[in-house]
Amino acid sequence: MHFGGHGSWIFRDYVRKHLEHNVPNRIPVARFFEIVTPDTCPVYQPPLNWVMRKELLTFVDDIYEDLELWYPKLRLEEAGYGTRLAAPEIKTYKGKHGYPAKSDLLLSDAKSQDFCGLLVPGGFMPDKLRRDAKVLSLTREIFEQGKLVAFICHGGWIPISAQILKGKRVTGSCGIKDDLENAGAIWVNKPVVVDGNLISSRTPLDLAPFAKAMVDFLS
Repeated sequence: MHFGGHGSWIFRDYVRKHLEHNVPNRIPVARFFEIVTPDTCPVYQPPLNWVMRKELLTFVDDIYEDLELWYPKLRLEEAGYGTRLAAPEIKTYKGKHGYPAKSDLLLSDAKSQDFCGLLVPGGFMPDKLRRDAKVLSLTREIFEQGKLVAFICHGGWIPISAQILKGKRVTGSCGIKDDLENAGAIWVNKPVVVDGNLISSRTPLDLAPFAKAMVDFLS
């Protein structure tokens, strides 16, 4: 299952209503991913002259945080930027709330020069992939090339292990605040923090400003 090539009106409207405005009594994330399926979700159709401008790399593995991958992925695609999901294997991975994401690029085949930036969602996925030398080298190279490196929540574990955060202002889940500071970063309690080509956010509730900051940087 997937949302289709370039996102969906239902997904966008849901996030605007239930995340951007943070209204009470929003439906649980797991229930949302049960409701939005290819059968119930009309695919957003871009204009005929619409083309992907560039591609971003994102990492995926089991127990990734569902919204932290799909919200920015679809928002970037609406802005004209493609995404490639790199993983140890070409297969379908399940998110923390059970939503599937199929990788379309082997980590071993990924090259930093092919991408205009990197998106690192949270969940437990980053704690596993931070042990992969290729993940760390890709992260370091993209950062050193001055390209976007964006991470949210526990996604900060990967740039921590890539050793690119010393002296940088960042944010992330309170659960990894000590990890970020021990890596030499300056932790800031804000919805989104931009320091050069690093963009970071705390939790899924910060996805709206996080995605906006990414699009603004790339534009």
